[in-house]
Amino acid sequence: MSTIILQSTLCCPKCGYKKEETMPTDACQWFYECKACKEILKPLKGDCCVFCSYGSVVCPPMQEKKNCSC
Repeated sequence: MSTIILQSTLCCPKCGYKKEETMPTDACQWFYECKACKEILKPLKGDCCVFCSYGSVVCPPMQEKKNCSC
């Protein structure tokens, strides 16, 4: 059984600001406000959450090779 990583560094595509965040384990995070430029990040087409689109580590369900419950 693999260890699930809960920390992921989100990188804003607008300004490049990076911030380490803890990913939720019980829900997908569809929106995230950049702490620097205030851009609202949304998942890219085909991704289930902002961590899968802009994070250094994909969300816990994707790490487990499961489908997200979104």
